Amino acid sequence: MIGAEKNNQLVDSFGRTINYIRMSATDRCDFRCVYCMAEDMSFIPREKLLTLEEMAFLGRAFVELGVKRIRLTGGEPLVRKNVLSLFRRLGNLSGLDELLLTTNGSRLQAYSSELASAGVSRINISLDSLNPDRFRAITRHGDLNRVLRGIDAAQDAGIGRVKINAVIIRGQNDGEVIDLINFARGKRIDISFIEEMPLGHVGERNRRESMVTSAEVREIIRTEHDLVASATKSAGPSRYYRMLDSDIRVGFISPNSHNFCGHCNRVRITCEGRMLLCLGEEHSIDLRAVMRHHPGDMGILKKTIQDGISIKPERHHFYDKNRPQIVRFMNATGG
Repeated sequence: MIGAEKNNQLVDSFGRTINYIRMSATDRCDFRCVYCMAEDMSFIPREKLLTLEEMAFLGRAFVELGVKRIRLTGGEPLVRKNVLSLFRRLGNLSGLDELLLTTNGSRLQAYSSELASAGVSRINISLDSLNPDRFRAITRHGDLNRVLRGIDAAQDAGIGRVKINAVIIRGQNDGEVIDLINFARGKRIDISFIEEMPLGHVGERNRRESMVTSAEVREIIRTEHDLVASATKSAGPSRYYRMLDSDIRVGFISPNSHNFCGHCNRVRITCEGRMLLCLGEEHSIDLRAVMRHHPGDMGILKKTIQDGISIKPERHHFYDKNRPQIVRFMNATGG
């Protein structure tokens, strides 16, 4: 029995067990955040996208291989037509511990109750500014009040854990760190600060110069609030801290200043069915081709996934001048 359980796990050549996948429902989004997308985007033709049925089949394959958490991402997953049917199918998978969502929050007011009913237990919401004009400048199209109503709706729907994700950019929103912390404290929701990742070309801005590191953000927070390192761990790469006068968690995701690859437990599935083995590498496995050449063949699909995991690289190499920049934007990566 123990041997059978071991064969039902995804373990890479560095001994890391892969039990978490991030699956992109679409590369489309109703925002154009400056760190995620170009203003004038070209999107993947619809016929090249995985169907919702293919995504559900793929989710089942991963769960049968020992994956315990699936996070649906985008682009903005809630812009995909009929996407709630995918949430319901994934939420009914036997063996899946958690169904999660990353969203920009623009459609949560309409969908939160149905997401809760489908089994979504945690939602991460991007929120980089509490100033309406700055929020619109960063997102290019976003309405801050709509997102704030979405946060309230997710809490009212009884979603188990709601968290804010904020990317801090020097010269844009680095003066709002304390405001974002105090907002999270007031709402009693967790918050994570994410270092900007060098994915895709974002014009003339030098990402390395405009990136605010996790250490810098912590020092800003400490001007107003004491932070105490927490032993709490999550399915993702956040390092968490707590404040003595609040029960929220403050997380830091530091792909540039603190490489967390040694504990990587996940892969990403793009909306066109590529299994990205590493956020900072371009090589991938085409699972869409396998499913379309062998429709309904779970055995071949699972074998392809297992073979792919065996070549997962040890780490990413952001800002390594000897390696080419990743041209793939974050919206095409899967969150």
